Amino acid sequence: MLNIPHEPWSQTGQAVLSALAVNPETGLAKDAVAERQAQAGHNRLRQIERRSAGQILLDQFKSLVVLLLVVAAVVSITFGELVDSLAILAVVFINALLGFGTELKAVRSMEALQEMGDVQSRVRRDGKVQELNAEELVPGDLLILESGDVVTADVRLLEAAKLQADEAAFTGESVPVDKQTTPVAEETSLAERSNMAYKGTAITRGSGSGVVINIGMETELGQISALVEDADAEQTPLEVRLDKLGQRLIVVTLVVAALVAVVGLLQGRGVLQMIETAIALAVAAIPEGLPIVATIALARGMQRMARRNVLVNRLAAVETLGGTKVICADKTGTLTENQMTLVTLALPSGVVEVSGEGLQRDGTFSQGGLVIKPAEHKNLLRALEVGALCTNATLPATDAAEAAIGDPVEVALLVAAAKGGLLREELVTRMPEEREVAFDPDVKMMATIHQKEGSYRVAVKGSPEAVLESCTNYWGENGPESWDQDQRQEWLAQNVAMAADGLRVLAVAEKEVSDPTATPYQRLTFLGLVGLLDPPRVEVQEAIHDCRAAGMRVVMVTGDQAATARKVALAVGLVDDAETNVLDGQELQTLIGDDDDQALDRLREATILARVTPRQKLDLIDFYQQAGQIVAMTGDGVNDAPALKKADIGVAMGQRGTQVAKEAADMVLQDDTFGSIVTAVREGRAIFNNIRKFVLYLLSCNLGEIITVGLASILVLPLPVLPLQILFLNLVTDVFPALALGVGEVEAGVMARPPRDPDEPILLRRHWWAIGGYACLLAFSVLGALALAQSWLHMSRQQAVTISFLTLAAAQLWHIFSMRDTGTNLIRNEISSNPWVWAALALCAVLLLLAVYLPPLSAVLQTSDPGLSGWLVVLGMSLLPTIVSQFLKEKGIGRI
Repeated sequence: MLNIPHEPWSQTGQAVLSALAVNPETGLAKDAVAERQAQAGHNRLRQIERRSAGQILLDQFKSLVVLLLVVAAVVSITFGELVDSLAILAVVFINALLGFGTELKAVRSMEALQEMGDVQSRVRRDGKVQELNAEELVPGDLLILESGDVVTADVRLLEAAKLQADEAAFTGESVPVDKQTTPVAEETSLAERSNMAYKGTAITRGSGSGVVINIGMETELGQISALVEDADAEQTPLEVRLDKLGQRLIVVTLVVAALVAVVGLLQGRGVLQMIETAIALAVAAIPEGLPIVATIALARGMQRMARRNVLVNRLAAVETLGGTKVICADKTGTLTENQMTLVTLALPSGVVEVSGEGLQRDGTFSQGGLVIKPAEHKNLLRALEVGALCTNATLPATDAAEAAIGDPVEVALLVAAAKGGLLREELVTRMPEEREVAFDPDVKMMATIHQKEGSYRVAVKGSPEAVLESCTNYWGENGPESWDQDQRQEWLAQNVAMAADGLRVLAVAEKEVSDPTATPYQRLTFLGLVGLLDPPRVEVQEAIHDCRAAGMRVVMVTGDQAATARKVALAVGLVDDAETNVLDGQELQTLIGDDDDQALDRLREATILARVTPRQKLDLIDFYQQAGQIVAMTGDGVNDAPALKKADIGVAMGQRGTQVAKEAADMVLQDDTFGSIVTAVREGRAIFNNIRKFVLYLLSCNLGEIITVGLASILVLPLPVLPLQILFLNLVTDVFPALALGVGEVEAGVMARPPRDPDEPILLRRHWWAIGGYACLLAFSVLGALALAQSWLHMSRQQAVTISFLTLAAAQLWHIFSMRDTGTNLIRNEISSNPWVWAALALCAVLLLLAVYLPPLSAVLQTSDPGLSGWLVVLGMSLLPTIVSQFLKEKGIGRI
């Protein structure tokens, strides 16, 4: 049985090799490989079933409202109403195609993860170095690593020669981390297991080897893959609300149909007549246009956000944005630039601040608030020169970030030198490089030796502790001056203070020698400390302010160090107290499992969480969701993917984000701008308001139809509106005004309101009262028009029904102006200023005229010319409900 060592980072390399029964000289034998492959399987991530286009299309039919329409169509065709059923089914399929078109791009997180594994690996087997497909690796294989390699399994390192790995996608650490081979404590977090290399990370420097511990789904990458699978995509609040609305409509339809049927049978009406009435009521009860209008309104919102560099993968997620209460923001690449920048030089001659962002070379140097020139300050000039000489990075001719090559810290040193007019190419031309002493994790320093007239210049950089220990002099006013132990201690304290501010600190030093082969790390002259920072993004502070004004909390969730997280939080205005407490991942885990109210309050109030693992991010999001809050999560790394999928809204960065993160997210910010989230929330709130308006509009119109048909049946009157006429209204003259409401622009002040409660339904109690009131007015006006047509104008039944049909249609069109909010101007408001409203009214007016005067259509709808007197009745009776509604709004009644 294969024995996988537990917590291999806490054991010696020899102990791990013994546990895996591996000879470090020869590696595994062919028979052992076959045996282990049979037990452990292949080194690949679990395949997931791909959602086909057909499955995506079928998903569009899961809405309760859509199912209601299908049932209505089946009932209609059962009783011979073929035209009715075909019209209803056409609506269903049009809506399905619209949804299918917008959601065809399904989540591909697992496929992106699997692409990471399709690489080659070099291993030692049977005493020979072999290159093979990474899928063939087994636990116990001796994996050889070099700069530029992607690590293809979880490995316990046995050899590490100046080895560094980029683990940003896992840990959030902005810079490559040094690797070594000695054991670390059992409780060491993943980010600090310096003797381990993990599948999916990249070797940026040096070389080494290690023994494979875990492969496939057992690796850390595999565990994240499993978390992405397990993190169910939450049903959006809009989907929940529309389902609840559908459930209510089922109840309303059944109750009204049963009531009318019972009354009709008691009155002695025929069974066929009651079937016709039941169909009319079913058609009237269901807002056939609701799925189409909701889909188009959301798609329109997606288009508007796309113009603002926000791409939405999941249609219903658009509206959810508006209810967001908590934004869990990743630090690296979201709140910061993910680009190391030199910001401070602490020199013996004083502290120098450096301005400028990223690779831009137009920054300035200032001391005591005054701009200085490096050429006029020898200490500063020499420090910049050493930083530029002692590096392997290269800087492009332009400011393009993608062209910079090398360690991010070294790139930052080159950029700082360039700001001072010092280019490495020119320096090396004057002082050709004789040799390099590569960075050694044990010595923690690097040196380059350069030819100089009659001597050699040694440029050194490294950890402050190591460099200071190697220095016997410092650069004073007159050049190198000797120093004592107290001065050295002061600089060590300075290093601690800079690190506490969240800076990554290096020391630079130099000396002149006559022999280029001499030991470079003795009797150095200290030039100063260099402070580097991944700078905060410029727009973040304003965006956080806007989030707070809109009632949303922003919480930083990062895998980076607490000091760095606090520094960035202060810089972006997330906190204003340098002593703000930072929760780490272990504290988070403890508090989530604690039932104590004080502990839970501490977690609820936390603003900065550091050293957080992917699993802990999931637990945090679940904690917020259990508290009834809609959570947005931002991220760009592999480690963010499970949380992006679990959150109500997952937000990935488009430029720096990994493919895994982008596929798991609901929304992608193409410009990586955190402020785009605020734009998206504004759009989400506008969409919800628009959806509320058109649902209110559609349901008040439909309830008016139900009451009209129901009262006519109870009062033994002829049906004032025929089933196919109702369908025509619901699919044509209702849809276009509702659609105009759905694509309305953002209202002023929408971001000044707090987020709505996630349990808040689309329609509140006051809305249902408004719907009922308007529906009664609508029924009164339609039945009144029918009575006038028959008793006053003595029209035929077909003409009278035509007049009641046109009155109902016109009243519904006028009703769109009742959708303005209370307190807005009667003439100039968000409805009257919407050009789509006027276009919809014009189109519907033309369609109504065609319904009466176009012979084929009038024959299907059974309409006839009402004449001038009939049109006057239509105009007068249709305006009545809107006049009453507008009067009530002027009195402050009927708030949307």
